[in-house]
Amino acid sequence: MKLGAFYKGGDLVKPSGGKKGRVRKTKKKALGGGPPQIPKLGEEDIRYVERVRGGNHKVRLRQARYANVYIPKERRHVKAKILSIVSSPSNPDYARRNYIVKGAIIQTEVGKAVVTSRPGQDGVINAVLIE
Repeated sequence: MKLGAFYKGGDLVKPSGGKKGRVRKTKKKALGGGPPQIPKLGEEDIRYVERVRGGNHKVRLRQARYANVYIPKERRHVKAKILSIVSSPSNPDYARRNYIVKGAIIQTEVGKAVVTSRPGQDGVINAVLIE
């Protein structure tokens, strides 16, 4: 009998083949928030408020059209329209699917910019101009 070959998860079958009953029902805290929903480039900004653990609220972004772009040379922010997603270092497929994540390089009206916020968590897209 190999000891390293046993699955150490919540099996309902004993090593002898007999059945075990559940210890408890699934708790709500163990369920998680469901599959991740990554914001996409769309025709308008679409946000929704979600209740999270502890009774707090998160503003989540579903679609985005505008970004708050910081221009370092002029030391000012401007609301710019997002034209396209150039690349995404976290996953190259995200750029093809127009997903906007932190670190993605976006093409805006004022030039290329790097996303510095987490749009799915913050509900807004902040970026810094790189050109």
